Amino acid sequence: MITVKNTVNASLDKVWEFWNTPEHVKNWSFASPDWHTPYAESDLREGGRFKSTMAAKDGSMSFDFEGEYTLVKPNTALEYVMADGRKVEIKFTETEDGVEIVESFDPETQNPEDMQRDGWQAILDNFKNYVEKK
Repeated sequence: MITVKNTVNASLDKVWEFWNTPEHVKNWSFASPDWHTPYAESDLREGGRFKSTMAAKDGSMSFDFEGEYTLVKPNTALEYVMADGRKVEIKFTETEDGVEIVESFDPETQNPEDMQRDGWQAILDNFKNYVEKK
């Protein structure tokens, strides 16, 4: 598994809400400024599904990031299986500095692991910046 993490200077309730609400997801779930997430939906419950569309702003490419929740512990943890069968685990922990988010995921085989780690870390960094500015 590959792991990325960051600490967000905000309340646990706010971090959980911004992580899981589609209207917020559309504002942070992309790895670089030339991409965006024009669509997001989420049925936040075990067995519920989620999907977001990540797209290049110039329209040259897009893909759906989707899966099914296998564990939903409010303000504590999320686990899901992506459409391609890879597993993701996310833990939310309150600390003196804010909420630490630790996200671990099974790598795919098409891209180098460093590239995947960097992309997921960039998205997590976008999340931190978005939440702290709101």
